[in-house]
Amino acid sequence: MADEAAVREQAEVVRRLKQDKAEPDEIAKEVAKLLEMKAQLGGDEGKHKFVLKTPKGTRDYGPKQMAIRERVFSAIITCFKRHGAEVIDTPVFELKETLTGKYGEDSKLIYDLKDQGGELLSLRYDLTVPFARYLAMNKITNIKRYHIAKVYRRDNPAMTRGRYREFYQCRPIAVPLLFLLVNDRRILDGMFAVCGVPDSKFRTICSSVDKLDKMPWEEVRSEMVGEKGLSPEAADRIGEYVQLHGGMELIEQLLQDPKLSQNKLAKEGLGDMKLLFEYLTLFGITGKISFDLSLARGLDYYTGVIYEAVLLQQENDHGEESVSVGSVAGGGRYDGLVGMFDPKGRKVPCVGVSIGIERLFSILEQRLEASEEKIRTTETQVLVASAQKKLLEERLKLISELWDAGIKAEVLYKKNPKLLNQLQYCEDTGIPLVAIVGEQELKDGVVKLRVVATREEVNIRRESLVEEIRRRTNQL
Repeated sequence: MADEAAVREQAEVVRRLKQDKAEPDEIAKEVAKLLEMKAQLGGDEGKHKFVLKTPKGTRDYGPKQMAIRERVFSAIITCFKRHGAEVIDTPVFELKETLTGKYGEDSKLIYDLKDQGGELLSLRYDLTVPFARYLAMNKITNIKRYHIAKVYRRDNPAMTRGRYREFYQCRPIAVPLLFLLVNDRRILDGMFAVCGVPDSKFRTICSSVDKLDKMPWEEVRSEMVGEKGLSPEAADRIGEYVQLHGGMELIEQLLQDPKLSQNKLAKEGLGDMKLLFEYLTLFGITGKISFDLSLARGLDYYTGVIYEAVLLQQENDHGEESVSVGSVAGGGRYDGLVGMFDPKGRKVPCVGVSIGIERLFSILEQRLEASEEKIRTTETQVLVASAQKKLLEERLKLISELWDAGIKAEVLYKKNPKLLNQLQYCEDTGIPLVAIVGEQELKDGVVKLRVVATREEVNIRRESLVEEIRRRTNQL
C-alpha cells in the first residue's frame, strides 16, 4: 500500500526524468506508476481532480451555437462560389521557418510546438503564409481560392468581442451593414518618408499607426516618440495626414500635395487608388467605402492596397445613424510573399481578405439572443409519429422509406410514445411536419400529414408522401 511519502518520492522521479528528457516510454511508465500509487491512497486526496474548463481563449459550441455558425459559413461559402472560387486546405501546423519573420511585431504571438521527429513546428498564425507556401511548392501562379480553417494566436483573448486564441479565418463576403476602409502601403511608406521617418523605422511606426482604431492619436503619438524614438516633429506631420479620409476628392487632393506628389511610392499608390475608385463607381458602391490614411494593417508582407471591413449597427431603433462595432475582415495585396518560398524567387502577385468569423459569430449570436428568435439546431423535415400503441414497427418502416428517398426525418425512440409528446417535440425543435401512422391510416393506405404551425391535417396516399413532404418544405 502506497503512503504519501512514497507518492512524493515517485513524483520526484517523474520530475527528474522529464527534466533529463528521458525516453517517452520510460516517463510514461513512471507516470502510470505514480497515478497507481495516488489511487491506492484512497479518499479525496488520492483522486485526480479534473479542472472542468476550456483552455484560455477557447470555447465550446453547443447545438444552438453551431447552427448559427453554419448559417454564417453558408452565407460566406455561397458568396465565394458565386464568384468562381475553389476550395483548398493546408496543415494546421507548418515548419517554424515557414512562419518566422512574416508578421512583424505579431510574430511573438505564434504558438511553437515541441520538437517532434527532428522538425521544428508552429501552429499556423493565419491562412495567408501557408497559402503562399502552397503556391510556391506547387508552382501555381493563377488561382481564385477560398480557405476556411482554424488559426492560433497567443493573444490576450476578449471572449465577449469574439477575440480568441483559437478561431476560424476565411480567406477571401459581402455582409450587410459593412463599411470598407482602404489605403495602400505605398502611400503609407511615401507618407512616412515625406514626414521624416527613417527607413529603419517604417515598419515599427506603421505598427503604431495601425493602433489608431483602438487608441486616440495622443497615445499613438506618445508611443511613436517615447517608445520608438521618432522625433516629435515627424510624429506631428504624420498626425496631419492620418486624420484624412474620404473618396475621389481626397485622392485628387493628395495627388496635388506638394510633398506626396514628389514621392514615387506615394504617387504610384495614389494612382492605383484612383483607378480602384473608378471601378468602385462602376459597381455603384463608393458610398460604402472610405479611403482612410489611418489604416495601416501591421503585417509585414503587404505591398499594395490594404483594406479593412467594419461592421456597423444602427445607434437607435429609428436607424438615424450607424456606428462601428469593430473590424470583422481585413486584407490586402502582397506581391513578394510567394517569392520568399520559391527557389527562383519568382514573384506571384496575390490579393486576399481574411474574415473574422468568430467576431461575426459573436455579434450575430448577441443579436439573435436579443431578438429572442428561435434557432433550429436540426434540418429535420418531418417527424414520423403514431397515434396508438404497438405501432413501433410501422413507424420504423415508414421512416426507412423516407430516409431512402432522401427525406430528413426523425422518430422518437420510445416504444409507445404519447402523440401529445411527439407533437410537443416538433414544437420544441422546429420540425415543420408530422407524418402520423395509425390503424385506420394503415387500412386505408394513407399517412396523415400534419403541419405543426397551423395544425392543418390532410391524408396523403403513402406512395405520394415523399413528393408532398418535398413540396411543403420547399414552401417554408
